[in-house]
Amino acid sequence: MSASSLSWDQAVLQPPVCDAWKEVMEGAAYHLASCIVLLGYMGGSGIFGSLYIFGLLAPGYFCYALWGWLSACGLDIFVWNMLLALACLLQLAHLVYRLRRDTIPEEFDLLYKTMYLPLQVPLEVYKEIVKCCEEQVQSLVRDQNYAVEGKTPIDRLSLLLSGRVRVSQDGQFLHYIFPYQFLDSPEWESLRPSEEGTFQVTLTAETDCSFITWPRKKLYLLLRKDRYIARLFSSHLGYDISEKLYSLNEKLFAKFGLRFDIRLPSLYHVLGCSLPKCQLTLQGKNSRAWRMLGQRSNAREQK
Repeated sequence: MSASSLSWDQAVLQPPVCDAWKEVMEGAAYHLASCIVLLGYMGGSGIFGSLYIFGLLAPGYFCYALWGWLSACGLDIFVWNMLLALACLLQLAHLVYRLRRDTIPEEFDLLYKTMYLPLQVPLEVYKEIVKCCEEQVQSLVRDQNYAVEGKTPIDRLSLLLSGRVRVSQDGQFLHYIFPYQFLDSPEWESLRPSEEGTFQVTLTAETDCSFITWPRKKLYLLLRKDRYIARLFSSHLGYDISEKLYSLNEKLFAKFGLRFDIRLPSLYHVLGCSLPKCQLTLQGKNSRAWRMLGQRSNAREQK
């Protein structure tokens, strides 16, 4: 019975019946293609699952095309399977392109896993943050200054990725900055967007360091545009400054008075010889934090 002589109604309602089954098995190419396609459809979801599926379907359909050309001798079998194999190859190329486009440098990938992934920050949001710093990692060699007291303008916000930075004022050591801490969070919080200022401390690399930096104006535009990113930076900066407050609570020294890290946005000099008699000059955005620090110090002194 010829298939071309059947109408669509006959093909659906009265399909032809096989008169006899073939006694000869199909060639090895047909069975190989079936096994490969079966394995291909066992793939999972996601981009890597799709790579697995289309990576197996393409050679599977190619084997079907070889079977149609060499054994079945059917031009339609060969053409259709070659088209399917080509479609799979195009899909593979598209997936590889997406994978390469979504890949970020190793330093930024580690930063995402350390600081942003625990907060469940979407990768697309993180890419906006990385784009703002132009995806560039800058470096400091040992003993190189990141900022000089009274000279370097506050025109950026930087985050240390590796190494260790020493903070000093008037030659007096204050504390260290370690990886994944902001280099200049107090300076950033001390100024409004329309204000300008200079560093009140010197930041020097103790070892070879790497860091990323956001230009001040560019970052302010991003924070103004995206409120989620603004809240994210606010939480990170608040945590970073609170860590500095706690560390500074252990860095008081007594010699003609007591000194705090003056980078925080107020006058952090405490005059007098006994802590309960001292008065903190509380100005700027973080005065409440310093008031709490003074209360804790007074409580410790009374005990």
